[in-house]
Amino acid sequence: MKDLKIVFMGTPQFAVHCLEEILKKGFNVVGVITAPDKPAGRGRKLQESAVKQFAVEHNLKVLQPISLKSEDFLQDLRQLQADVQVVVAFRMLPRVVWAMPKMGTFNLHASLLPQYRGAAPINWAIMNGEKTTGVSTFFLDKKIDTGAMILQEEVEIAPEETVGELHDKLMHTGAKLITKTLQQIEEGKVKPIPQAESGTLKEAPKLSRENTKIDWTQDLDKVYNHIRGLNPYPAAWCILKNNGEELKVKIFDCHKEPAVHDLPEGKILIEDKNLKVALQKGFLIIDEIQLPGKRKMKVKDLLNGFKFSDEAKFL
Repeated sequence: MKDLKIVFMGTPQFAVHCLEEILKKGFNVVGVITAPDKPAGRGRKLQESAVKQFAVEHNLKVLQPISLKSEDFLQDLRQLQADVQVVVAFRMLPRVVWAMPKMGTFNLHASLLPQYRGAAPINWAIMNGEKTTGVSTFFLDKKIDTGAMILQEEVEIAPEETVGELHDKLMHTGAKLITKTLQQIEEGKVKPIPQAESGTLKEAPKLSRENTKIDWTQDLDKVYNHIRGLNPYPAAWCILKNNGEELKVKIFDCHKEPAVHDLPEGKILIEDKNLKVALQKGFLIIDEIQLPGKRKMKVKDLLNGFKFSDEAKFL
């Protein structure tokens, strides 16, 4: 068993894999901090975070503070006497928390910092058509995603990769980077490097209704990247104008058909059981869609019962 005493902070499934890798490598996790249980579903039953479920299964001490500044929580955290804290997909920490361990608090971020600081780096890398991204570990400081770099690893983005697929790839790469970082901290080999602030920095703001909407005036590649960068979650959306109705629809799987044409952007064509949308530089062929109040479905199944008018278009 390694001597370093670690407190782990995280909430979603992405963080679970990282915690699992830390335990597999024999590190000593003395406590896990995660979000409070939240009501979910129709019955409003309390739902535990993915990290809490994993931690309880592995008999780890769990703290679920509502406030990270509450004296009760801070007292419990001090009693764990962590040498280092590891943060993965958690909330912003106050200084009193991140400055507590003698060897610092480091975060795993799913981009090659300083690029794509912010809440949704995996989505924005694909939405912006990047060919590479990666994972970074860095020590926390008072600003978001700006602390001194420890380690980075680059990951290639395949031309047709969705955010769901890239998420899983980065999750595995990131987990290994965390254990490599812990090893270096334990051996006293870490040499933090300040993040570069020069050049053009791309950001990864929180996803919203506004920035997930499809803009059909953009060209084929940009629309395609936008959709795959939001597939499967939270999903790109737009308005379908059909038979005098306007429906909010979500679009998931799709593929490209480059072509020269003079059709207006957003115009819908139904050809050979395919749903094609006219764009600058070609057509987008939609393979999977979700109508309001329905489950997502294959377009081939949709076309068995849903009728598109000759004037149908996406707005």
